[in-house]
Amino acid sequence: MKTALLQITSSDDPVANLQMVRAMMAEAAEQGAQFILTPEVTNCVSNSTTRQREVLQHEEDDTTLAGLRAQAAELGVWLLIGSLGIKTHDADGRFANRCYMIDPKGQIVARYDKIHMFDVQVTETETFRESANYRPGDKAVIAETEFGKVGLTICYDIRFPHLHAALAQAGARILTVPAAFSPVTGAAHWESLLRARAIETGCWVLAPAQTGTHPKTRGKTRHTHGHSMVVAPWGEVLIDAGTDPGIHFFELNDSSVSEARRRVPSLTHVRAFDGP
Repeated sequence: MKTALLQITSSDDPVANLQMVRAMMAEAAEQGAQFILTPEVTNCVSNSTTRQREVLQHEEDDTTLAGLRAQAAELGVWLLIGSLGIKTHDADGRFANRCYMIDPKGQIVARYDKIHMFDVQVTETETFRESANYRPGDKAVIAETEFGKVGLTICYDIRFPHLHAALAQAGARILTVPAAFSPVTGAAHWESLLRARAIETGCWVLAPAQTGTHPKTRGKTRHTHGHSMVVAPWGEVLIDAGTDPGIHFFELNDSSVSEARRRVPSLTHVRAFDGP
């Protein structure tokens, strides 16, 4: 199956971001892509909670979600919306960081809310507290597709191998890791983590990413690592997209999963053990 990763630089304007992504989807489909993936927070990258409250919407009203569903149906493609910032009806007012799998009829076949929140201090001047504005999910999700079971994760989830192992043990043969990775942690850990999850599970790991310098919001600039990646089940990096926005194609095939798991069937060797 011809598959396309979209590497983009989203702004804090969902309308402009939707136009950009729809155009890239059309180009990818024209070149034969049947499965298209976008990064984390496709609809809005912003450092301002005030701005997010101005432009983000509830799922039932979200124009980005509606527009991308319509585009998937028009093009007849599978679409992973890596994630959207979505307003919730929770009392504390926090958003959801939510991934969607869309089928070629434009229907939502799976939703996944990011479980692990990026609450870190990566340098003395760069601190993230995702949980201040986003509430974590609490359920692992597999999307059923015509090309296999797809385990859905988002960005910081990549650091938690037990999640990916659980998805693989439940039947996932593809793992998706849409991201808006920090350049500091990206340079140090991104490739290593993606390759490790592929090797441990014998899954394809598909990781579309935000990249570059995002337009200022309330005077603050956000930078992301880029380097969207495709890692094969044996651990080979088949695509490293660098730092420029663009569309990156590859052929997704299930036989690579079967071969990797035949050679090293580690998922069948998992044993229970007592704690230390």
